[in-house]
Amino acid sequence: MKLNVLGGLLLVFVLIGLILAYGSMFTVYQTDQAIVVQLGEPVNVVTEPGLHFKIPMVQSVISIDKRILDLENPAQEVIASDGERLVVDAFARYRVSDPLKFYQTIGAIENANARLSPLLNSALRRVLGSSTKVEIVRDKRAQLMADVRTQLGSEAKAFGIEVVDARIRRADLPDQNSQAVYKRMQTERERQAAEFRAQGNQKSQEIKAKADRDVTVLLAQAQAKAEQVRGEGDAERNRIFAEAFGRDPDFFAFYRSMQAYEAGLKSDDTRMLLRPDSDFFRYFANPSGKTPEPAPK
Repeated sequence: MKLNVLGGLLLVFVLIGLILAYGSMFTVYQTDQAIVVQLGEPVNVVTEPGLHFKIPMVQSVISIDKRILDLENPAQEVIASDGERLVVDAFARYRVSDPLKFYQTIGAIENANARLSPLLNSALRRVLGSSTKVEIVRDKRAQLMADVRTQLGSEAKAFGIEVVDARIRRADLPDQNSQAVYKRMQTERERQAAEFRAQGNQKSQEIKAKADRDVTVLLAQAQAKAEQVRGEGDAERNRIFAEAFGRDPDFFAFYRSMQAYEAGLKSDDTRMLLRPDSDFFRYFANPSGKTPEPAPK
């Protein structure tokens, strides 16, 4: 009977020992770091992965992620140094570098974003508020992001947090300003298009006027040249006629009569009432064109 009781007690003690031994061990994974807390007070910080020990039922373990975490900041409106309003969408990347300080100031990863988001907004307003719109959008964007990261990192150290990166994802004008800018750009483009069309029409009129003037000048010059050539031709013709008349007056008279017959006797039913013995028909009566002498009475 006593052996049974002793065996039962021994079994109980073994079970209790196993439970205590199991409760005294905890595992830290590669992606975590742990804080051992005793009665609400941290007593140890474990950053190395592996199997570790604690006092069971007295101490507890709080795991804190040591990977790089995301801080997504909602878009906010920032006023640049030149008075321009910009909607800035930024984000940050951070990790817990001092788990003990992080636990004492923030407590848990779930609260980290809520504490860092106002700090990121303040850093953005300070850095971007001292820069112009052109510097934010184009000229000094990389430098401004580095300044935001530096300022946010210096403030996050108080919470045991190291800021790895901070970037501006987007920096645009507010919607109402964007519409006004687009409308102004559209109006400016339409004005330029109208100006280009007016300049094109003016140039077209100038080209047409010059072409018309050139055509008129060319036609006048051509007509003058034609009249000159025609006059020279007529003069040459008259000279030839004069020489021909001087050399052979009878042939010249015959040729002129043939031209008169051709011009006067058209094929369109021309009628002429002339005496057969008129001078016009002298070559019909005599090929030599000489009027026959009247018969002696």
